[in-house]
Amino acid sequence: MSVATKTDKIQRLAELTATKETSAGASLWREAFRRLKSSKMAIIGAVIIAVFVVIAIVGPYLTPYAPTAQTWRGEVFPNQGKFVGPRGENWFGLDHLGRDMFSRMLVGARQTLLVGVVSTLIGLVAGFLIGGLSGAAATLGGEAGKRVDSVIMRFIDMMLALPSLLLAVSVAAVMGQSLTTVMIAVGVVQVPVFARLLRGSMLAQGGADYVLAAQSLGVRKRRIVTSQIIPNSLSPVIVQATLSLATAIIEAAALSYLGLGNPDPAIPEWGVMLAQAQRFFDNAPMMAVYPAVGIIITALGFTLLGEAMREALDPKLRG
Repeated sequence: MSVATKTDKIQRLAELTATKETSAGASLWREAFRRLKSSKMAIIGAVIIAVFVVIAIVGPYLTPYAPTAQTWRGEVFPNQGKFVGPRGENWFGLDHLGRDMFSRMLVGARQTLLVGVVSTLIGLVAGFLIGGLSGAAATLGGEAGKRVDSVIMRFIDMMLALPSLLLAVSVAAVMGQSLTTVMIAVGVVQVPVFARLLRGSMLAQGGADYVLAAQSLGVRKRRIVTSQIIPNSLSPVIVQATLSLATAIIEAAALSYLGLGNPDPAIPEWGVMLAQAQRFFDNAPMMAVYPAVGIIITALGFTLLGEAMREALDPKLRG
């Protein structure tokens, strides 16, 4: 996807959600919530996310066995292609070291959620600061502010021009192999998206009547930005944060799969589990299927909810 296409999509989301109250007098978010409650896509996404979060929180306390215990090591012979599949005491079978796959999946859910949430927060905070500065400069900064905005946006465009996975791999390769590296690398990928969205939404809000009224009353520009423009510009950022969680989980798994994730293979994490299973796919494909399905379904949940939120906030679809 070209940088122009990425920028157009981001700008479109900013414009669609940079709206005020509906003619019926209901607030934007109240109306959006009403639409979400009647959306099957939103309900399915919310249910998937709720199940995933519950598993991530309470799952490690419900594991039938220690996820790192090689209790059945004597029953598994990877070099001979002998593995143990699902059975009564091991619902998902055993991995190549004789560890219970079901227990590892439950514990791995927490690590996957942690990576997704932290990396998205990193991108959100950094993007908010950069986008907020750029949007404020372009909206109320005069000619000098427009020059500052132009410089910042050219830097953001350069980041958007790079494929997201390539940028994440580059950051992870420079910082070294660790779980923290994965979080930072995936977070860096999200920064330009959040920055572009907030800046575009602030520009759309900059010409609103309430901004002109505040300026005519002599309200300080900084106060107009912090108390009026930014709060009314957050809709697209919130929508994107939901969508970014899905992207973050997939990209974190990809980095782990490429060997740039947690260097300790004993700590269960779906991306690491998928990477470990690739060597034994011919003889034990379910070792890869379980974490892969977990990643796909979780990402699908966040994507469905995010898309439903985007549609609910689209003024063209509100009646």
